[in-house]
Amino acid sequence: MASGVRDVVVVGGGPAGATAAALLAAGGRDVVVLERETFPRFHVGESLLPMDLPIFRRLGIDLSRGPYLRKAGAEFLDEAAGQTATFAFAEALPGTPEYAWQVERSKFDALLLERAAEWGADVRQGQEVVAIECTAGAVTVRTRSETLEARYCIDASGQSAFLGRSRRSLVPFREFGRAAVFRHYEELDPDRAAALAETGNVKIFLVPDGWMWGIPLHGRKLSVGLVLRRGSVREDALDAAVAGSPVLSGLVAGAIASNAHSVGNFSYRNAQAGGVRHVCIGDAACFLDPVFSTGVTLAMTGAERLVDLLLPALDDGREAEPTLATAWSDAMAPGYRILGALVHRFYHSRLVKNVFFTDRRDAHFRQGMLSTLAGDVWRPDNPFASALARSRRGDLPDGFGPAASA
Repeated sequence: MASGVRDVVVVGGGPAGATAAALLAAGGRDVVVLERETFPRFHVGESLLPMDLPIFRRLGIDLSRGPYLRKAGAEFLDEAAGQTATFAFAEALPGTPEYAWQVERSKFDALLLERAAEWGADVRQGQEVVAIECTAGAVTVRTRSETLEARYCIDASGQSAFLGRSRRSLVPFREFGRAAVFRHYEELDPDRAAALAETGNVKIFLVPDGWMWGIPLHGRKLSVGLVLRRGSVREDALDAAVAGSPVLSGLVAGAIASNAHSVGNFSYRNAQAGGVRHVCIGDAACFLDPVFSTGVTLAMTGAERLVDLLLPALDDGREAEPTLATAWSDAMAPGYRILGALVHRFYHSRLVKNVFFTDRRDAHFRQGMLSTLAGDVWRPDNPFASALARSRRGDLPDGFGPAASA
């Protein structure tokens, strides 16, 4: 290709884009990141999963040195029924990492993007992409101020899903969560904040036609959100739901509430998630639902797996082969299908009542369930994940998961 052509243009600097850019740069590739916003910026999705830890090690990132809270597991609460269930990642199948982290995404995302820049990626913030053209010969990406040519393009534009929305190829999951409203509570009572920090567990509250989250954060903060399956949600709905929860209302008593944010229609897949010289990863490929905190894990795992396919393809001059995107999609699809089946069971079965709130005598099955909650779903010896995979037919839309298109 002509002089000045970059190896890879990454559209979006969130966890997917930053991970891909860092690993590509570490592999000696000329990569530029075009991020529409200027970091740090607020973002939801603060509860991470243990399966992120191996990727953090690969990126040389140690969150124990930063303003983050260690997360031992998850708690499910049905306050109306007086039922609770606590799951510790340390009790999962051997090999599953034993903990995760709760993070403020403004700080965490900036850390990942800084690592990409430190490792040699050309990071350009405040650059909005307005057009992407991928042909057999080259990639052309235009922003409002310049035009770049590259050998390959990674769309990591998050829920903006640049290619998916421009192609109108996003297919909604109408039976998952449809709308969410959320805010931070700051300056929690010191004793309550210390109790939350002992485990750092995410709390999932069951409410009519949906659920709520409570995510403890470093610095006496609590992220609280309400997710519903139907309609839209407003700030007053969140206030009413918090007031109706004895646990949450007690935790935030006297705390300072930030402005509320809301989002709707966030569960979807991209039916054209890849093709010649390009692929969509992270939320630009598929977003399931926030209930099991899978977004960042799927984003970073997808980025890592793509890079492991793309680096040798660039070395061999094979990056124009559409089968490259297909190979990535095939590698990621089992995880999306299993986690998607778990989300579907959460909304449309008695999974929580019959499995989460029940002591099972089958210890191996319970270990598999904990590994699934940890995001460790690609391993063949996980009986819970295997059961979800076998039962998915008829429960999920056809072609579930990101699909590559030539």
